[in-house]
Amino acid sequence: MNSILVIEDDINVRHNILELLENEGFNLIAAENGQIGVKLAQEQMPDLIICDVMMPELDGYGVLKTLRQNPTTAIIPLIFLTAKSDKTDFRQGMAMGADDYIIKPFTRNELLAAIACRLEKQTTIHQETQKKLDNLRNSIALSLPHEMRTPLNGILGFSQILMEDSDVLDSQSIREMAESIYYSGERLLRLIQNFLLYAELEIIASDPQQIKILQSKTTKFPTLSLINIITEKVKKAEREADLQIDLCSCHIKISPEKISKIVEELIDNAVKFSSIGSVIQVNSQCINNTLVLSFMDQGRGMTADQIAELGAYRQFERKLYEQQGSGLGLTIAKRLAELHGGKLKIHSQPQEKTVVQVMLPCLSASQERQSENTYQQSSLKW
Repeated sequence: MNSILVIEDDINVRHNILELLENEGFNLIAAENGQIGVKLAQEQMPDLIICDVMMPELDGYGVLKTLRQNPTTAIIPLIFLTAKSDKTDFRQGMAMGADDYIIKPFTRNELLAAIACRLEKQTTIHQETQKKLDNLRNSIALSLPHEMRTPLNGILGFSQILMEDSDVLDSQSIREMAESIYYSGERLLRLIQNFLLYAELEIIASDPQQIKILQSKTTKFPTLSLINIITEKVKKAEREADLQIDLCSCHIKISPEKISKIVEELIDNAVKFSSIGSVIQVNSQCINNTLVLSFMDQGRGMTADQIAELGAYRQFERKLYEQQGSGLGLTIAKRLAELHGGKLKIHSQPQEKTVVQVMLPCLSASQERQSENTYQQSSLKW
């Protein structure tokens, strides 16, 4: 049976609620003030909280704020009880994240209906989250062995030759096989890292608190490391002459690590799926507090169906991976943009060109000044 924490300073009201809910078979936890209520919520993790608004020491709004700031209690549904019926108070509670608002005096049916609604909604959320995670596990379980097979075959095949024929192989052949083993291992490592990252992003997507933490990070764009990622990718492919780069400056609402991952995947695709001698353009614009970062290549392009499949669990299916690379990396970039309040768009004409645009929110001018002041003050402390 579900457990319910009742936080109410009026002893008579508290006892009446507890008696009513006890008769309905709920497991009950009681607190006579907000501070005790917060402590009990963190210790016992109830399925639902019923909380009075007007209480001494820590009122209901303070309870809600404290619980929502803690990742372990942030998703517990909370129903406010109050004798105040002013619309301003109602909006304040709902804006802070309350799940319902019951005006005193209330009837037995009103309270039970509100409880049933919140518990049913919470159950649905848990079921949907579990379904997504189960689908993800199944997709990974089906596709990971196939995707690992190609680099593993290279590693095992060349290492076997080295072990069996090392006495008759010349140094050049040994070096070439060693390089093949290294590059296969490198490919396998990146594949595993991308699978794990995608799984992590799907879990974060179901947790509002984790999304909030992601969106609290900022980066002064472009960083030197981002430019290095782009130039190193084209240099490794011997395509320095093909690169055209023009980046504006702004503060974006994403961490340096996450924007680096987006840039790494998109420049990798641009290099991989276009031929030597064709132009690769990387440019950005700052429009209405939004960074528009574009990658353009004149490669084989993508079909409308391939673009439509991005973001679905189908990117783990074998047939998409046999298209060699237009799947998971691009999907990760898209998911990262969305989790940070942005989006990713693809404009592509098969066998002609592809333009991938990432839109990410920027700090406003006043927020940038505040960020710079904070950075300078922090630097002075050091």
